[in-house]
Parts: sequence; C-alpha cells; structure tokens
Amino acid sequence: MTDSSAPDAPRLAETYAEVEDALLSRWPETRLEPSLDRIRAFTEVLGDPQRSYPVIHLTGTNGKTSTSRMVDALLTTLELRTGRFTSPHVERMTERISIDGEPLDDEAFVRAFNDVAAYTHLVDEDQPHPLSFFETVVGMAYAAFADAPVEVAVVEVGMGGSWDATNVADGAVAVVTPIAVDHARYLGESVAAIAQEKAGIIKPGAQVVLAQQPQEAAVVLLERAAEVGATVVREGLDFGVISRVPGVGGQLLSLQGLRGRYDDVFLPLHGAHQAQNAAVALATVEAFLSGGDAGEPLDEELVRGAFAEVTSPGRLEVVRRSPSIVLDAAHNPAGAEATAAALEDSFTFSPLIGVVGVMGDKDAEGLLAAFEPALAHLVVTQNSTSRAMPAEELAEVARGIYGEDRVTVAPRLADAIDAAAALAEAGEALGSPLGSGAVLVTGSVVTVGEARTLLGGPR
Repeated sequence: MTDSSAPDAPRLAETYAEVEDALLSRWPETRLEPSLDRIRAFTEVLGDPQRSYPVIHLTGTNGKTSTSRMVDALLTTLELRTGRFTSPHVERMTERISIDGEPLDDEAFVRAFNDVAAYTHLVDEDQPHPLSFFETVVGMAYAAFADAPVEVAVVEVGMGGSWDATNVADGAVAVVTPIAVDHARYLGESVAAIAQEKAGIIKPGAQVVLAQQPQEAAVVLLERAAEVGATVVREGLDFGVISRVPGVGGQLLSLQGLRGRYDDVFLPLHGAHQAQNAAVALATVEAFLSGGDAGEPLDEELVRGAFAEVTSPGRLEVVRRSPSIVLDAAHNPAGAEATAAALEDSFTFSPLIGVVGVMGDKDAEGLLAAFEPALAHLVVTQNSTSRAMPAEELAEVARGIYGEDRVTVAPRLADAIDAAAALAEAGEALGSPLGSGAVLVTGSVVTVGEARTLLGGPR
C-alpha cells in the first residue's frame, strides 16, 4: 500500500522556485526510513546512471564537504571532467550538484529535475513510502552526471553510509574523514557504532583512504576493509601533513602524499583540520589516479594551483569587516573544538562574540562548552526551521556554561547578528583596548546559510 503522503504526479517545472517547492513537498531529510529500496528502484528506472562513471565516495562526521571540494579542485586542475554531490546546501539547493567545479545554474537545475520527475511518480506508486527529498536530489545528481557526461563523480554521503541514498553507487575510492558522535539518534551512541554504519560505503576491491580516527573507529573500518578485500591507506602512516604555518588568508603546507612530498602548498582555508582535509584529498586523488599501483608524483605546480583556488563557504569564512564577521558551520562538539583551535592559531580577534543557533537534536551543551574558552560573550538565537532549538531553551543551557552575564538572547537571527556586532565594536569596554572585535556565527549549517544570505556573502 502506497503512503498517502506521496506527492501528486509531477509536472514539468519552469522555474527554480517550482523545483524547490516540488522537492520540499517530499519527505524532509530529517524523516528517515533506513532502506535503499526506494533509491534502488529510482536509479534502476533511470538506467543506473551512477554506474556510468567511477565514483569517489566520502563519509565521516566532519570535513566531508571541504574535502570533497578539494578533491574536485585537484581533479579539475588535472583536466578531468567532474561531478560533485555535497549536502546539505548552505544557501541554495543548486549547490548540491556541481559539474566541473561549479554548481548547476537555475536552468540546469530545473532541467535535471524535469529529466527525472516522471520517474519519481512511478517509484512513489510502487513503494510503501514515497521518495524523500534527499533520494530525489541524489537521483537528479547521478542522472545529471551521466548526461554531462563526467569522467569521475565526487559524492558525499548525506548521513551515515550503509543505508544512505548515495550508497547505490560503488565507490572506486572510499574516503572516511574523522568520525565522532553526531546524529546519535540515527547512527548510534558510540563512535564504534557510527563507524560501523559509515563503513558501509567500503565496497569489495575498493581503495580506502582513512583520515586519522579514534581507535575504536579505526578497528571497525579496518575490519570492514579486510572483510571485503579493500586496500587501505591511512593518515599518519601512508600520508599526512608534514608541516603547516598559519598565515594571512590561510596557511602554508607541506604534505606527504602517497606518491611523493609536496611543499609550499598554500591553502586559503584556516585551521589544522583543513590541513588534514587537504592531506586526505591529495591522497584520495593519488589513489584514484593510480588505481592502487604506485605512480609518479603529481605535478607540484598543478597541486599548488589547485589548492590555492579551493573555497569552502561557511567554513571559517570571513564575510564582513569592521567588525569582522566569520561564519562556521560547526554543529557538533568535535567540529566546534576544531573551529575553536583554528580561531586561536589563525586570528587575533578580541573580543570574539558568538552568535549560536543549533538544531534541537544536537548536543548543544557539548558544542557550547567547546566554544566557551574562545568567546567573550554569547548571543543565542535560532534559525527559521522547525528543527531549530528555541533560543530561550538554548539560553538555559548556555547560562550553565557561560554564566548569566555572558549570555544574551535574540531569537531573530538578524537581531542577534546586530547585537553581536555592537558588542564586538565595543571591544574596549569588554577589556580589549585593541578594539579588534569580531563576530562568529555558528552552530548549524542552516544558521550559517541564513546568516550568509542576510549578510550578502563575502565582501
């Protein structure tokens, strides 16, 4: 029996707004029914487009999107035609599907939807539950990549691995960025349980690139690789960051790859975690190109050129000056710790005022605690989605960590940013005679995306 909530039979869309409405009418990304049945049925009626090109598949808790963008930049610089699927988007759905390093424009996004729309209804009618928003966009991406056609697709999971909709593709290279506890309601309460779910993207005969992991995660991932006959390379053993020097606008790296050493690599992103992502991305591309065999080092100038052009919106992104406003999508304690460390080694903001809005299912206490040493004052807020933790509820948690005097409540995000900017500009009054105050907006990709829209992006 088909779910009565299945959307009406689709019609061809003419505008991006119509596509957005049609996609949002489907099950949201937060409503999960762990199964690959619907996406398999969908890709099957589409002709299994995900099998027409090799796939680099990425999972992990933090760093997936930045690493995907770096892999894409390297492959594009090497003159390969790429498709990239990432999620969630920061501001617009079109960001999720990129070809040759650029998101689809509105016209191409509408075309990608129309190409699969009729098939969504066939699947909806035949399955116990309708296709979700995420499953539909995955199908759009895989079909758009086949239509391009691309020579390699860089695909980031939405959540987990085993039953994530992207996992109908078999990655020639499976990449696992650092694992920590997040989405515990869906993936498990322990690092080992989460690693078990994420290990599902490791397929027979694949090459596996592992970032440094907690021991309990590493054990699970290595067991899975051995079970399916996959070849593993590990950060810290086979590749890694040799050195990093923070500087204006980014950092200068020396990286040890699988094929050789690459020095004087400028990365215009901040933090040790982004240097780690760069090492993982480099090893991933080397593994993909070599097919498991040793090869010559990549051209150093091409590597430098690729990394120098990398961007990652909403990841320690400075979008305003006077006072500086920085956006960072950290949404769990591990991400917040990495961001706080990057702020300390890459910036001299004083005071730094936090604007934080989190989702209701997140570890708000752990995230706020991780940021506490870095923030002089906290303005708690909420984004516009129904999943947002109410600002007053978040404030109660914050007061237990920061104290009454360091917490302000501003439920509207625009008001919260204005209040934080005023506090940052009054830096001298908060004991910072240099007056180099700044604002950090963080806590959720959605919060950061809404702030980026309000502020008009980088200036």
